[in-house]
Amino acid sequence: MHILIVDWSGPIPALKYGGTERVIWGLGKCLHELGHKVTFLVPEGFTGDFAESIQLDQTKDINDQIPKDVDLVHFNYPPRQPINTPYIITMHGNPKPDEHIDKNTVFISKNQAERYNSNVFVHNGLYWDDYGTPNLGEPRNYFHFLGKASRRVKNVFGAAKIVLKGKGKLMIMGGERWTSRNFTRGFRYVLNPKITFLGMLDDAEKMKIMEKSKALIFPVEWHEPFGLVIIESLYAGCAVFCTTNGSLPELLSPEVGLASNDSNQLAEALRTFSYDPQRCHLYAKKHFNAKKMTLEYIKLYEKVAEGETLHTENPFYIPEKNQVKSLT
Repeated sequence: MHILIVDWSGPIPALKYGGTERVIWGLGKCLHELGHKVTFLVPEGFTGDFAESIQLDQTKDINDQIPKDVDLVHFNYPPRQPINTPYIITMHGNPKPDEHIDKNTVFISKNQAERYNSNVFVHNGLYWDDYGTPNLGEPRNYFHFLGKASRRVKNVFGAAKIVLKGKGKLMIMGGERWTSRNFTRGFRYVLNPKITFLGMLDDAEKMKIMEKSKALIFPVEWHEPFGLVIIESLYAGCAVFCTTNGSLPELLSPEVGLASNDSNQLAEALRTFSYDPQRCHLYAKKHFNAKKMTLEYIKLYEKVAEGETLHTENPFYIPEKNQVKSLT
C-alpha cells in the first residue's frame, strides 16, 4: 500500500518535544520496513531516507495535495473538509464535548475510546532503536517528572508533594523554567533543595537523567489520552507512579508501577516498591514498540481501503466517563 501520513504540527522527526511527531516517525519507519510506500504531508519538512515528503499548505484544499497513487491517508488531526481518498484519523488529544468525531477515528487508548463511546483504539508505540540502549546498571538516587510543567493539569507540584512525602529528590524535565505564576503557586517547592528544574532537554540528555531515576512521578489531573512519558520512562528502566486518570492505569502492570489518587499511598510506594530496571525496560519494548502499533494500524487501513468505516455511528462525548479525579 501507499500510505500518506498527514500532520500539521512540528517537523519530522521531533528534536526535543513532540509527541505526535515521535509516533508518526516510528509509524512511517515501520511501514517502510514492512514493504509499504510512505509519504509525509507535513508543514515543516521531513528529514529521513525511508519516505517521500510533501510540504503541507493549510490554505489549500487538502484533496488537491494528496498524490493520485495513494491508497490510504492517515490524518493525525481531524480534517476540516470531506476527504475523497480512503482515510483514518488518529485522535491524539481529547475532543471537546460538542466536537464532531468522524466515523473513521482511531483513539490511542482503551480509556480514551470508552470516554467517547468507542472500542476502536491503537496504543502508541515508539521506535526504540532511536533511543539507544539505556544503561540499566546505573545507581538510581532520585525520581523524575517529565512533561509540560507549566500546564496546571500536569500537576508538577503534586509530583513534588509525593516525592517529598516519600523522603526523596525530584528532577523536573519539560516546559519552560519557573514562571511568576508557578512561583506564587508553589514557592515552597520551587525553593526546596530536593527539587531541581532542568527545563527542556533533548533525547540524549533526557535519557541520561532517567537512567539514574528510580521512577517517573506523574500525578496528572486530566484524562491523559496516552502518555508517551510513561513508556519512555519505562524504557529507561524507571517504574511509574501516577494517578488513575485517563489511560495511565492500562499502560502499567503491578510489576512496573502503581496508579492511585492517594498521595500517601504513592509516597509509601516510592519507599517500598521492588524496583527492577530490566523488568521495566523489557515491558516497554514488548508492549509499546512502533512495529506492534504499525501492525494494528495496517489492519484498520485494510478495512477502510475495502470501503468499510471503523464505526457504524459517530463516536460522542460521554459526560459521566469524563469526570477527572484529583490527587488527595
